[in-house]
Amino acid sequence: MIDREEINVVWFKRDLRLQDNEAIYNALASNKPTLFLYVFEKSLIDDPHYDERHWNFIKQSLVDLNQQLENYNTKILAVTSEVITVFNQLQNYYKIDTVYSHQETGLLITYNRDKEFARYCRNNSINWVENNNNGVLRGLLNREDWFDKWENYMNDSQFEINYTNRKLLSIESVKNLEKYFIKSDLETTNHKYFQKGGVTTAWKYATSFFEERHKGYMYNISKPNLSRKSCSRLSPYIAWGNLSIRQVYQTALAYKNEENKKQLGAFVSRLRWQAHFIQKFEMEHTMETASINKGYHKLKKSISLEYQQAWQEGKTGFPLIDASMRCLIETGYLNFRMRSMLVSFFTHILWQPWQASSEYLSRLFLDFEPGIHFPQLNMQAGETGINDLRVYNPIKNSLEHDADATFIKKWIPELGILPKAFIHEPYLMTPLDQQFNNFELGVDYPKPIVNIKTNRKRALDILWNMKNDEDVVNESRRILIKHTLSDRSRMLKTNT
Repeated sequence: MIDREEINVVWFKRDLRLQDNEAIYNALASNKPTLFLYVFEKSLIDDPHYDERHWNFIKQSLVDLNQQLENYNTKILAVTSEVITVFNQLQNYYKIDTVYSHQETGLLITYNRDKEFARYCRNNSINWVENNNNGVLRGLLNREDWFDKWENYMNDSQFEINYTNRKLLSIESVKNLEKYFIKSDLETTNHKYFQKGGVTTAWKYATSFFEERHKGYMYNISKPNLSRKSCSRLSPYIAWGNLSIRQVYQTALAYKNEENKKQLGAFVSRLRWQAHFIQKFEMEHTMETASINKGYHKLKKSISLEYQQAWQEGKTGFPLIDASMRCLIETGYLNFRMRSMLVSFFTHILWQPWQASSEYLSRLFLDFEPGIHFPQLNMQAGETGINDLRVYNPIKNSLEHDADATFIKKWIPELGILPKAFIHEPYLMTPLDQQFNNFELGVDYPKPIVNIKTNRKRALDILWNMKNDEDVVNESRRILIKHTLSDRSRMLKTNT
């Protein structure tokens, strides 16, 4: 048998960046030839949580990385297959010493894949070194000192990587390998509204936010239209690893001064909460399919495919709900309040199980992050037992946060012909009003599919009563013991 050259492999997952990347840092420190690898896994492509918009974002990110790597005469081997299949093929050409990657807080399918890959590595005498991701720790039993460790990680030095004179598989070698795999086509079509993936674009968004756009952050964070400019818009770049949270955290602190400390302090507080929820999911992965509070497993809801379809299509008859959904479909982005309102409407007003919304929403969110997605679904559905019960009123939110109906008119142009008084509640129009405005409710725009007052009261009554259920109470106690921080106020601080 021909002697195979010994190499290391950096397996990219949700860490699509070249700096502050521990996997790359450790691989290059070994001083062995290193291959950069990304696998478009068929099982994930077929998984109902993912959408073409995610894969396009990843492709754009890889193209951006390859442009940077040209300077060092290497590129990423991007192939379509399954991970173990790829490594089996790689071993025909190279002897793999160590695989470097991060610990992924992902779906059950990626968790099971990682367990299988660990067995594969053991059986093939391959070392697999996993580093923690963004300060999230595996194997925690409680949060006693978690926040201290996370904050220390955020304030620690970044992994600064010098690629010059490093042993990287040459472009020629990678291109030769591509002949033996199903090479992934990284070409994408630019989309009018989707944010473009890649480290380069990520830093453009970061720079514009920290230098200028942050000025409206606290004032506009809840407004569906103005938030699109005033919020950082960094969530997809963090979710797919174009930026590490530490890079964003330290950049925010570097820009922070007396003039902007409230705005950027509030932003940094959001980064803390983001990490908190991802850590929560890491410790309670069952919330992918079931409520974290087992007391709510007895809560039974009716299934209405008609209601679900109307909600999915943005045709419920409630303008802010419909505008939010149509915007999300078209752009992949929605501010936090509107996301919460969509889930609340689905689970409370339509009285549908949150699980029935999960896959659909994950496909729409360009910034789909399992560690955020599932804890938030649980919380907004009111099925944690430890959070305040919020049943969002779409009419109240519409009047408060889109008073001039700019957002509604953009995404539901058929309502643009109506006087402002009717845009928020078109169902209040009398037949004469409709005739006068050349508008027919139920034809030009749907009638409300439910009685919101009746359904809202039903949801509140049932869920408030369940808070006193013995199983809910016991589970709430368990959750608090496991996940509550010793000093919760530190998560809320905005001026440090």
